[in-house]
Amino acid sequence: MKLIDLIKQNGEWLAPGGPKSEVVISSRVRLARNLAGFAFMSKAGRAQRADLHRLCQQRLLALPAEPPLFYVDFEQTDDLDRQLLVERHLISKQHAAGEGSRGVAVSMDEAVSIMVNEEDHLRFQVLRSGLRLRECWQQAEALDQLAQEQFDYAFSERLGYLTACPTNVGTGLRVSVMLHLPALKLAGEIEKIVRAAKDTHLAIRGLFGEGTEAIGDFYQISNQTTLGRSEEEILGEFNDALTPGIIKAELAARAQLEQERPLALDDRIGRAIGVLRHARLLSTEETLYFLSHLRLGVAMGRVTGLELETINRLFLQIQPAHLQRILGRPLDGEARKAARAELVRQTLAVKPP
Repeated sequence: MKLIDLIKQNGEWLAPGGPKSEVVISSRVRLARNLAGFAFMSKAGRAQRADLHRLCQQRLLALPAEPPLFYVDFEQTDDLDRQLLVERHLISKQHAAGEGSRGVAVSMDEAVSIMVNEEDHLRFQVLRSGLRLRECWQQAEALDQLAQEQFDYAFSERLGYLTACPTNVGTGLRVSVMLHLPALKLAGEIEKIVRAAKDTHLAIRGLFGEGTEAIGDFYQISNQTTLGRSEEEILGEFNDALTPGIIKAELAARAQLEQERPLALDDRIGRAIGVLRHARLLSTEETLYFLSHLRLGVAMGRVTGLELETINRLFLQIQPAHLQRILGRPLDGEARKAARAELVRQTLAVKPP
């Protein structure tokens, strides 16, 4: 499989039909691991990074993973292809912008990606659509068991897995969900939710993780510490306490808007449809903003003739790297805005509420 083939399919995190997918876009489990006998990335020199990269690439491709993994060597790709991987949530922005030998192993269905030489030597990620944290963890654990046959991890009997960032020491486990919370935003309740999450020591980030804003009413929520807790405790606390509470609050806000402010709700959705169907220039940010409101209308049944899958696909296709790869040529700022608007107009044929 080639990297360009990815644009022909929806990313796993945007696949339709996941549990609670009207609110929960995706679930993610990530494991941070480092190899014994090698310096952490902040201390590793260029030669050692190259040795690590060759070793990890060779052994990851030897894993009996199903579906199989293919590998992307960043020293053989350009900035646009690395940005494409960021947009598909297969690597972090930090990994794309890094230096030296590094890459990523990706499963054919994009559910699994393994970053090599990011902040840690290895970062295993399992990403699934909807609320499927338990399934993600089971797949990540099985993958980690396979990898332990190939790698000698840096591990302490007292502390657990040793990682570059102290907050990951222990299990090395991070769990997160990507939530679509437009009704809470419209109702003016989103700040209350953000404060409550932070008070319980959870991280709130934007669409592309650390250092990004919540564009299009997407919020990524994850645990912050792993030391002193087992994997089951981390997963249980996250999945059973916070996430269902936020889902319930978003659905309640949608019901309240529908009952008490139906005209204002339909006006917001209708304005989004009007812009998306007729605009000739669209930036990424404003397109996500209007697609968010359209997605709310479809999820609530107030817009007919359009599937969530179509909107989810647009969330990817209107991103800068995807747009340029789809069209097969580089585009400057205004040309991208024009091409994005044309793509949206051609894709959407909806009946206003």
